Amino acid sequence: MRVAIIGAGFGGLCMAIRLEPAGIAYTVFEKAGGVGGTWRDNSYPGAGCDIPSHLYSYSFEKYASWTRRYPEQPEILAYLEMCADKYGVRRKIRFNTEVRAARFDGRHWQVTTDEGTERFDVVVSSVGQLNRPAYPEIPGREGFSGVSFHSARWNHDHDLRGRRVAVIGNGSSAAQFIPRIQPLVERLDVFQRTPNWVIPKPDATFGPVTRLALHLAPGLQRAYREWIYRYAEGTLYPALAKGWSANLLRKRALGHLHAQVADPGLRAKLTPGFPAGCKRVVIDSSFYPALTRPNVEVVTDPIVRIAAKGVETAEGLREADTIIFATGFRTTEFLQPIEFTGTGGRTLADQWKDGAEAYLGISVPHFPNLFLLYGPNTNLGHNSIVFMIECQVRHVMACLPYLAEMGPMEVRPEAMAAWRRQLAAAMERMVWGNGCQSWYKTAEGRVTNNWPGPTTLYRRLTGLPPLPAYRLTSSA
Repeated sequence: MRVAIIGAGFGGLCMAIRLEPAGIAYTVFEKAGGVGGTWRDNSYPGAGCDIPSHLYSYSFEKYASWTRRYPEQPEILAYLEMCADKYGVRRKIRFNTEVRAARFDGRHWQVTTDEGTERFDVVVSSVGQLNRPAYPEIPGREGFSGVSFHSARWNHDHDLRGRRVAVIGNGSSAAQFIPRIQPLVERLDVFQRTPNWVIPKPDATFGPVTRLALHLAPGLQRAYREWIYRYAEGTLYPALAKGWSANLLRKRALGHLHAQVADPGLRAKLTPGFPAGCKRVVIDSSFYPALTRPNVEVVTDPIVRIAAKGVETAEGLREADTIIFATGFRTTEFLQPIEFTGTGGRTLADQWKDGAEAYLGISVPHFPNLFLLYGPNTNLGHNSIVFMIECQVRHVMACLPYLAEMGPMEVRPEAMAAWRRQLAAAMERMVWGNGCQSWYKTAEGRVTNNWPGPTTLYRRLTGLPPLPAYRLTSSA
């Protein structure tokens, strides 16, 4: 059996690490020159995670050496580099090799890169949801005479000191880098379409004594990790499911806003008009103070166009020599631009024209032996995606013995239909179902990204024997 893994981020490395001791041949295709995925790409000032470090890591590599409660990008990337080396998977990664297409020929997958086409029995896609930057459709963007770039492709060669900077977007990335660049720039205009709910980030450093204690007492680290996980499931998830803590989350966010922003006019601009959790909640303690500085203005006037000398709103031109797009990612365009072709010549793009979907977020009818990590409806708004990835990898590993013995298999359409109904019913309970547009949804309002249940349920479902939900392709 030969397995092709696409992507060398958290998902791809986890899959490779699990295949390595099983003696199953695999190749990891990585379009960039290093491991890390989104944690390699997003190197903007202040880039970090809003999940505590001891939970935002593999369960089999708990790692006692985190220096902060909430890790920043360099430390997360270093952790992934360490895992690639420790578990011996780096030698099987083909860097700077982008997968262009994959076609199922009835028995195998023909995987095409710029180097040619190779045959594999199984394809595991771990390209994730946050890898293709989204740029706003604003007229005149190409005519800007200054320097512009997306936050996910930060231009480290461009010195921001003394610049007049326009930031378009105000989500988690903007909340992290704005406090870092605000002291450097002459002027900073933050263009906000809708405000976000923001709660404080109780960050802390782990000194040498704490790190040593966690290293010498693995049980202490396990207990701390378990406490973080249980808190997220028991307190944060109910807030998103319109449960007992929903009002608590809203009050905490409003209290944070009032404590950090004294100006009532600015507070009004920063107060959302939708329920907390409807869009991704920003976790940050330095964002609001940065917005109150004399050289910063939050602009809520609609943008008309981007001119050569700046950003033009309905109120006139705001001059800028630098524009930073903090406008997120093309999250609902799963697996693009790779062209996947399954049985009967079906393309994944056609099958997903109304929105991406997969059984358990992992398997797609008519695409045998194709498995997705961090696929549709597996993103979380309250807990660690690494937990979800490990559940998915365990499910794939449970499928492989059947594939080796019986040949290609795919998820049954009736299993997919039942899964679709369960998701729809669960979505009705979630706060993001109605009331706001977010990166969780397609333009038509269908939620294709988020998991609408507790992670304990997802772990149970992905741990069930796979065969009843799958069939041999010969019985299709």
